[in-house]
Amino acid sequence: MRQRAPLEDLETRRLPLNEIIQGSCLEVLQTLPARSIDLIFADPPYNLQLQNELLRPNQTAVDGVDDAWDQFADFSEYDRFTEQWLAECRRVLKDDGTIWVIGSYHNIFRVGSIMMNLGYWILNDVIWHKTNPMPNFHGTRFQNATETMIWAKKSSGQKRYTFNYQAMKHFNDDKQMQNVWFIPLCTGAERIKVNGKKAHSTQKPEALLYRIILASSNPGDIVLDPFFGSGTTGAVAKKLQRDYIGIEAAPEYVAIARARIAAIPPTLAADTHLVTRSKRDAPRVSFGQLIESHYIAVGQTLCSKDRSVTATVKADSQLLWQDQRGSIHRIAAMVQNRPAFNGWEYWYCEDAAGNLVSIDELRERYRRDHRGG
Repeated sequence: MRQRAPLEDLETRRLPLNEIIQGSCLEVLQTLPARSIDLIFADPPYNLQLQNELLRPNQTAVDGVDDAWDQFADFSEYDRFTEQWLAECRRVLKDDGTIWVIGSYHNIFRVGSIMMNLGYWILNDVIWHKTNPMPNFHGTRFQNATETMIWAKKSSGQKRYTFNYQAMKHFNDDKQMQNVWFIPLCTGAERIKVNGKKAHSTQKPEALLYRIILASSNPGDIVLDPFFGSGTTGAVAKKLQRDYIGIEAAPEYVAIARARIAAIPPTLAADTHLVTRSKRDAPRVSFGQLIESHYIAVGQTLCSKDRSVTATVKADSQLLWQDQRGSIHRIAAMVQNRPAFNGWEYWYCEDAAGNLVSIDELRERYRRDHRGG
């Protein structure tokens, strides 16, 4: 986990960590120090513009979103509100932080435009595909089965931000995770109810926040949710050993969220169990270092995984293939007739028992053997 600078420590001590603050998100955001938050997840009002009661074919009413907090006089009022809270979020976001905003077709395009106008730089739009969506009862349109999340950094010039690529790849059976996530709506035991009714009309599933927080923060980071609702962000942050700050206007939601999070036992897992570091974060090791440290020998034969291609290791860390000389990357690309290729992923060598070992695994052994000096 990265070390905080002294100024950052001072700002952190001023923050209401692991607390839920009741009040207007605009007013509370203004009290937070600038550049103090690592990650923001925002589930703002969608401005659904519902005009009539929605009925099922049997004429029973659908328990939809008709809460006062989702109602605005017109698009102009909604846009002003959106611009204000997004501007404050950008102010409190660290220069290496990111923000996620979720919405439906009713609002997400307006939100995205405002974000770009404020200077945010969009990294991905991630589609939440609900595996158990509500039907379109009247059959007048396609069934709406998705919501869109915008993942953005603070500016186009921002060089660094957290993305635990390797962790998400492992999470997806060692395949690069795509931007369409198949996750069911919050139902069953996870759905919080009061007197048999949904406590919050738009409670998000923990699986959704699990991916977001795992992907774009590290243990000990500070996660802000300016529309805290029933506390899903705080619940998942606690489980993954992140600090959270929640802002929520409705006192009944604050009470529900506090009770929910208090019931979660502390996570005792070590940091190393909570995040898989990207190879980009690992100490750089050159192929030459493996040679000079005798992990690979001069004159040794390297081969492709199917053993159909072989090359010889030269003392200067180049490979000799037929009459061609070059780096592990250049020769790996040449033999496959490609413009470029990662040689760490292509080349193997034999161990003493005759088994093939990836040179990338040898690089990891070198890192482990030389950790700490």
